Amino acid sequence: LGMSNPGRRKISSWRDFSAELKRRGVYPVVAAYAVIAFAVLQVAEITFEPLGIPNWVMIALIVVVSGGFPIAVVVSWVYDISLTGIRKDSDRRDPSPGDDKMTSIAVLPFADMSSEQDQGFFCEGIAEEILNALSKIKQLDVTARSSSFMYNTGSGDIREIGRELGVGTVLEGSVRKSGNRVRITAQLVKTRDGYHLWSKSFDEELRDVFAIQDDIATNIAEALLETLTPSQHESIRSTPTTNVEAYEYYLRGRHFFNRFRRKDIEFAREMFQEAIRTDENYAPAWAGYADCHSFLVMYADPRPGYRETAQEASARAVELAPDLAEAHAARGLSYLVSEDFTAAEREFETALALNPRLFEAHYYFARTRFHQGRLDEAMELFRSAAEVDPSDFQSRCLRIQILRGTGRADQARTEARGALEVLERHLKMNPDDARAYHLGAGTLIVLGDVERAKQWLHKAIEIDPDDPIVLYNVACNLATLGEIDDSIKYLSRVIEAGTISAAWITNDEDLANLRGDPRFERLLRVLEQGGQGS
Repeated sequence: LGMSNPGRRKISSWRDFSAELKRRGVYPVVAAYAVIAFAVLQVAEITFEPLGIPNWVMIALIVVVSGGFPIAVVVSWVYDISLTGIRKDSDRRDPSPGDDKMTSIAVLPFADMSSEQDQGFFCEGIAEEILNALSKIKQLDVTARSSSFMYNTGSGDIREIGRELGVGTVLEGSVRKSGNRVRITAQLVKTRDGYHLWSKSFDEELRDVFAIQDDIATNIAEALLETLTPSQHESIRSTPTTNVEAYEYYLRGRHFFNRFRRKDIEFAREMFQEAIRTDENYAPAWAGYADCHSFLVMYADPRPGYRETAQEASARAVELAPDLAEAHAARGLSYLVSEDFTAAEREFETALALNPRLFEAHYYFARTRFHQGRLDEAMELFRSAAEVDPSDFQSRCLRIQILRGTGRADQARTEARGALEVLERHLKMNPDDARAYHLGAGTLIVLGDVERAKQWLHKAIEIDPDDPIVLYNVACNLATLGEIDDSIKYLSRVIEAGTISAAWITNDEDLANLRGDPRFERLLRVLEQGGQGS
């Protein structure tokens, strides 16, 4: 249904009119009125004559009942009539500017109600699968995982969570897993007033978890959009595996992969590999397996074998699921770490065509453009990545670094203020995230808060003193501050490890103060001649 203005819907066909009748709850009221009217007339017919009541009373009753029918229709159109009372329909359902958008939704991680409290990965995984299914419908505005998963089901006022995330609805739920049984409860809540738009409980065999996820996603989409097209139904109900064991391995892999630490990525790789061994046709597991190897090349261990595995695994993912955006994003990332930027560009464009809101496609496409030296395009892609996931600090910080390096200081300062708010909110929830500290230090330098920037750099080194990405970004920030000797020292350690690419260093304006220094030029030649990473 189109919107002609806030609070009023445009009705252009009988189908639209029927959907509007359903939305306003007219059908249940009409049905209830018909049942009650029939019962009243039946009782009157049976009892009036024995009681000696004149015939004109029966006629009058029929007239009143018949006349009340259109009144009931009008009242149910204008007002929401339920067991909890009567209120105007616009107060219950219609969105208004600055209030809530009924097509915007955040999915919270489901609560673990299992007796051992050891199914957190499974609960998060189910919520994430539902979130991903809803994200495939372009008419829905679905909050990114990293934003909504900062909150937990039952951890706060839904209205406050909705206000902070800027959504009109929130999906929350719980999972109780015991042996081969699973009980899943889900409810869709309107954030303005806490009204439940939909809720349902499932108590099924564990093997039915895929059907449950599809059912929840479909019901949520229908509650928000009222009607779904066949293609929308199909996109929601895509099940990449029916093997519960493989699915559990996959969910464990996603759980660890999202922690973004080397040990966790290595453990995630093992879990994805087990998922593939259990179901060799499980495309998302192949994509996850490829991403693990790409991440290890990019951030920790640039051995050639990892690049080859990333290429092979991502190719298998695309072969199994050519319409899966995540598969093409994994393929693009594997090309990026192999420095085949043209092929990476092709895969990221395909991924974005399939799912314009896939953060990874925006973010790694931006990094590809940076490697190519196409900085304006990189900035635009970092901006779109931040729009897709407003809680992501990386895309904001990298965009600010480019703005600063290309002489747009005023714009860099303006955007740095917003980025700092995102960083501080992230660090409040993740105080041991070294990446947030060393990327955030560059933002603080732009804002002129040099002492705090140095504190954040020291904090990053304390958390992860041997991580090459930490060392590289520390070197960049020290170079910006003019501390050349210390910058060269940290950069030497990074280049010895081989985990940064010559293309990235060449285009990184944070290192501008090092150019011309014989030590830096020598390090760059070593990098260009060696087996550099990405």
